[in-house]
Amino acid sequence: MSNAFVLFGTPHLVAIAIAFLTPIPLSALARGHALRTLIIRMALTAFMLAGWVAWIWVLEDRGWIGWGNILPMHLCDWANIAIIMTLIRPNPKSYELAYFWTLGGTVQALLTPALAYDFPDVRFLIFFGFHCVIIISLLFLTFGMKLRPQLSSLPRVVVWSVIYFVCAMSVNTIFHTNYGFLAAKPEQPSLLDLLAAWPWYIAELFAIGMVLVGVLYLPWFLWDRFQASAAPSAGTSAR
Repeated sequence: MSNAFVLFGTPHLVAIAIAFLTPIPLSALARGHALRTLIIRMALTAFMLAGWVAWIWVLEDRGWIGWGNILPMHLCDWANIAIIMTLIRPNPKSYELAYFWTLGGTVQALLTPALAYDFPDVRFLIFFGFHCVIIISLLFLTFGMKLRPQLSSLPRVVVWSVIYFVCAMSVNTIFHTNYGFLAAKPEQPSLLDLLAAWPWYIAELFAIGMVLVGVLYLPWFLWDRFQASAAPSAGTSAR
């Protein structure tokens, strides 16, 4: 019999630590080494694809397959796809989607998971393996490979986020599912509990998402301003 999931219990805290600490040695190992970088990229990609296969196998083996769990329609699924595309062929367009969707959605899912089962239940292992590797990959791409969003990323991310909302809500309507938690709040405690009742929280959620895009870009904006202000000073001191 599986144990009930304990929010911020020891297994949960270990998973969070793995997600945020693993990119440090990976980035240090890859820095300046093309072959090591390639090996890490391919290993992370293989781990993600294996996670998909494992999840489908578990659903099939235990007779759990349904429209509500087999379609890649959670925002974390889209972040995962963007991450895989970037790992296979590093490029700014898929990276910027991965950056905002991972930090805006996957991190929240890691901190307050919609999960009823604790370690060592297979659903716990697959859930945290899936979400942790997304975060690990995003941070590796950012700090190990020096990819970053640009100001021009913001409108594209907003457009793609609108597309996700429309697609998820359409799938929920057709198949009576709850992808993106747009049809109902999760049963487990989450940040959505702070918002209004359905359907009003959908508008609030979208507005928060748009604000979050700006907040997540703010460190890069401040860094660019700092670099720009420091450049003339460096030139003056050199003369």
